[in-house]
Amino acid sequence: MNSSAKIAKGRIEEAAGALVGNDKLRAKGQRCQAAGQVRKDAEKGVRKVKDAAREMVDKAKAVARKAAG
Repeated sequence: MNSSAKIAKGRIEEAAGALVGNDKLRAKGQRCQAAGQVRKDAEKGVRKVKDAAREMVDKAKAVARKAAG
């Protein structure tokens, strides 16, 4: 399950728990949302690192090509 789906699932569980007065379901929904948000933030960080690494490799290749002449 991707992060957005996990967040949506958590919202639904939280709302259902609130609707029927089930505090355990409500809390489970809140935990699910939090886990989804953490995963979403981690994915964003990984993307940024990958992009930065790709940029560094491209620059290194350009320098190597220029040096080789």
